Amino acid sequence: MLSLTWHKSSYSTHGNDDCVEVAVSSGGPVLYRESDRPGEIGRATGHTWCAFVRSIKVAAGMPAGRP
Repeated sequence: MLSLTWHKSSYSTHGNDDCVEVAVSSGGPVLYRESDRPGEIGRATGHTWCAFVRSIKVAAGMPAGRP
């Protein structure tokens, strides 16, 4: 069984369970889940995930550098 380390966004506030968590497995897809629904896990390629994060940054008026 693969052991994953899930990371919350640095924009998440402490005590707030309504956020996205991300885990990356070596050589595998980027996995993501809603913290209040840990059993529902989505998958994306690294390229797709980076494009997704960039689009969110652009929409928020942030620099669109590396995610």
